[in-house]
Amino acid sequence: MVQPEEDKAADDSGAAGERSHDKEALEALSRHVERIKNELAQTIVGQQEVIEQLLVALLAGGHVLLVGVPGLAKTLLVSSLARSMDLTFHRIQFTPDLMPPDITGTEVLQEDRSTGAREFRFIPGPIFANVVLADEINRTPPKTQAALLEAMQEHQVTAAGRRHDLPSPFFVLATQNPIEQEGTYPLPEAQLDRFMFNVLVDYPDQAEEVEIVLRTTSDHVHQPQSTVSGEELLQLAGVVRRIAITPALALTATQIARLTRPRDAAADDLVRQYVRWGAGPRASQYIVLGAKARAAMHGSPVVRREDIEAVAPPVLRHRMRLNFQAEAAGISVEEVIQHVLSNVDRSLESGPTSEQLAKVLRS
Repeated sequence: MVQPEEDKAADDSGAAGERSHDKEALEALSRHVERIKNELAQTIVGQQEVIEQLLVALLAGGHVLLVGVPGLAKTLLVSSLARSMDLTFHRIQFTPDLMPPDITGTEVLQEDRSTGAREFRFIPGPIFANVVLADEINRTPPKTQAALLEAMQEHQVTAAGRRHDLPSPFFVLATQNPIEQEGTYPLPEAQLDRFMFNVLVDYPDQAEEVEIVLRTTSDHVHQPQSTVSGEELLQLAGVVRRIAITPALALTATQIARLTRPRDAAADDLVRQYVRWGAGPRASQYIVLGAKARAAMHGSPVVRREDIEAVAPPVLRHRMRLNFQAEAAGISVEEVIQHVLSNVDRSLESGPTSEQLAKVLRS
């Protein structure tokens, strides 16, 4: 059946309008990102890669685990990021005596003085904020750590059998000290899997450290100015979801995750020898979503191979478990990830075809 000329013209006009709208949305997203980066640069010295990974996760709607030794401004970075985006911010200092109601909130018995009637009223905890900093999350017992699970996954908390919705957008940014083991409780795998990224915060170089010293020992303190509202951030997240990805790159993202699994047919000898558990399907989802956010931040309407490779390490590093052989041989998770990324092209033939993926993407 031949499409009438007027209908075809209308379709072309609509497609052109949609492309123009998406281009404007991408330009707006890039402008917001640059403003946020400029504000953070007034407070945070260096750490450009860390800042980019944080912004990628926030645009994708994911939670982040920041791992680094004390004194690297992890707390300052998170609080400055929240202020630069006009989001409510709460900091929770995790300690061994912290209880779940201290985070989620609790029911209290309240009396109406005029009538004498008593009723329970829910008092929200510090989890009720747009950005929640879970400082030193591994210093509290698993029972309290688990209080975050429902909040991170369902964006709600349950108290006395009643559900309470958390504000939107909602992000948990947790910090963890990798060098202290006494008095800590390692996060279980189910909890770790809720974090989109595991971001490594490293030492600054010498020039950056000199600048840090000069800034922090003067009498000038910069207060970040808000550049984007929570509502605008939700709209930007919608732009990220509309970024296109080709079947071949979707296949690459899934194969990267599959190659970390020692029991997968495509896994090579190094993975089978040193990896005990590989990344699950959520890793594939986050690689694609993170790649879309990174592409949007750089003004690209489609995901590129470099976007996939940039987000894969922070997605994978907390979703893999190495065995004792790896520890004895001095093999790190980072080395395994780089090995997987360098060999992913070789395994594409064993996966589903691009035609099958194209059919899924069109449906």
